[in-house]
Amino acid sequence: MGRGVPPDSRPPLGPLVLLVLLAAVLPSPAAGVNVAAVLAAFPNFSDFLRLLTSSPVAGELTGRSSLTLLAVPNANLPRSPSAFAAASGADLADVLRYHVLLEYLSPSDLARLPASGKLVTTLFQTTGRAPSDLGAVNLTSSAAGGHSSTVVVHSPAPSFPGSNATVLGAVTREPYNISVLAVGGLIVPSGFDIAASGSESRPAVNITRVLADARGFNVAASMLEASGVADDFEADERGAGITVFVPTDDAFAAGGLPDAAGRLQSLPADRKAVVLRFHVLHSYYPLGSLESIVNPVQPTLATECTEAGRFTLNITRSNGSVAIDTGVVQASITRTVFDQNPVAVFAVSKVLLPKEMFGQGNTASAAAAAAPPAAMAPDASDDGPTPPTKLSSPPVWATARGANWSCIGFVYLQLHLLLLLLLLLLPLEKEMRCGFSRMQSCQNVYSG
Repeated sequence: MGRGVPPDSRPPLGPLVLLVLLAAVLPSPAAGVNVAAVLAAFPNFSDFLRLLTSSPVAGELTGRSSLTLLAVPNANLPRSPSAFAAASGADLADVLRYHVLLEYLSPSDLARLPASGKLVTTLFQTTGRAPSDLGAVNLTSSAAGGHSSTVVVHSPAPSFPGSNATVLGAVTREPYNISVLAVGGLIVPSGFDIAASGSESRPAVNITRVLADARGFNVAASMLEASGVADDFEADERGAGITVFVPTDDAFAAGGLPDAAGRLQSLPADRKAVVLRFHVLHSYYPLGSLESIVNPVQPTLATECTEAGRFTLNITRSNGSVAIDTGVVQASITRTVFDQNPVAVFAVSKVLLPKEMFGQGNTASAAAAAAPPAAMAPDASDDGPTPPTKLSSPPVWATARGANWSCIGFVYLQLHLLLLLLLLLLPLEKEMRCGFSRMQSCQNVYSG
């Protein structure tokens, strides 16, 4: 007597098809985390978040995972973070990079710190500007009463102590991508002390003199000097340096928009200074770095006078040269005028006009420009030096909410696609089951 195929030996096609479809349709977990969106949920850190998003640091964190952010509460930040950093010869962006630890550390990890401490690399170490391992921090724990301990973040070099801060507690974490710890103040690495001592004997680069010697930049040189913007460069050179994009005299003659040169010249002095600051990056980028820049959207000196995400330049490589897109004008670097760390000066083919002032719907007439934003408006009631204006917080919540709705819509679309595929495969599964049944009948006949 022959044996047929047992009914329960048939492969479970339905669950198998479902698992294959789920693996093919649903996306894999994201490799990086949105640091700005994570920190935006905590208003007590809004000022620190503003510092991150108004600097290149936020863009450098895109795609990174397994990191620890040392965030400073609003009440613990210095009144002028830029001045605080400059006092140590540091650039604020590098100080912020020193607050990004390239390792995930939870509160339980801090509780298990060895007596000698733990050395952790920071984002600042990746810039190449940190001598030796001074781009790292040392986390040490001191017992308090035998039951609790205080964790201190400080420089790994005893002879160059730099500044330090105490860990106040855990803010939030997403294992094992990001951990946010509150610290008692901004931390400046001791490597800046070494750099600062060396930079004191180095004279600042006179940008207007460089342009005069290079020839063909008379308009830009006179505008920089008359506006006083050139005077701002010396302090920036002491930090991470500056990169200046200078339109040639021919570029000013061509303008870049209909009557752009005339519209630019008709701007009030404060608005004209904003356009000039729009031509400067607050970091030193030689040509090779610009050609391989990781984050193409770069904030400018004008960004520091307003909220994050405004007055930015989109820098990419196109047709063998570096292209610069303002949202209104597409220009390119035509030659290197000056390149000596920490200053790089490049000639550009057009005047870089910001979309915030020259874009569609914006007019640069004197009437429209007579009321500049509060962050840019000079104080006419005081003849003394104007104190630094507090930057407004960026609308990160709107970005995060928009991203959440995009994710929901994406998943909703995927579920519909999955349902459609299941409906299409059901007849196929039925046909295969019928095939198995016919095969079983044939085996029973031959067995008989």
